[in-house]
Amino acid sequence: MNAELLWQFDLTWALADLHLSAVVEDDFLWEPTALCWTVRPDTAGVWRPDWADTAPDPMPVPTVAWLTWHVIWWWSTTIDKVTGDAPRDRDEVIWPGDGASSVSQIRELAARWRDLLADLEVDQVRTALWLNAELMKNIAEIGQLRLLRAAGA
Repeated sequence: MNAELLWQFDLTWALADLHLSAVVEDDFLWEPTALCWTVRPDTAGVWRPDWADTAPDPMPVPTVAWLTWHVIWWWSTTIDKVTGDAPRDRDEVIWPGDGASSVSQIRELAARWRDLLADLEVDQVRTALWLNAELMKNIAEIGQLRLLRAAGA
């Protein structure tokens, strides 16, 4: 089963690498519509995501910055759970402040995740399947935003 998980992850990561390699700094905070979730510096200069405990209706369109924060958040906490560490609270996971640093952090998480996939226990397989699917979804959203901005939307 772990070989199949690695294959699925490698396929998903190929798409992620395509978009993460092409995204430019101006893409990260671009807001395609008035109703957006993004990341913003707080009074101390720490970049925090827009958030609501109950999903708003209509749902805001996330920026690339928000999506990269989201990937860093759920991937970090999933790795915490898989390795037996206490998962970080959402408020503890901050956006690094620029696109290049967020992409670098995602690449580090990908390398760590790939190493973990080879040795996952049977009871962790559903978590791995979910993470690979969540990554595919978030990367597709990042890619779509990148393409829309490049097309002059």
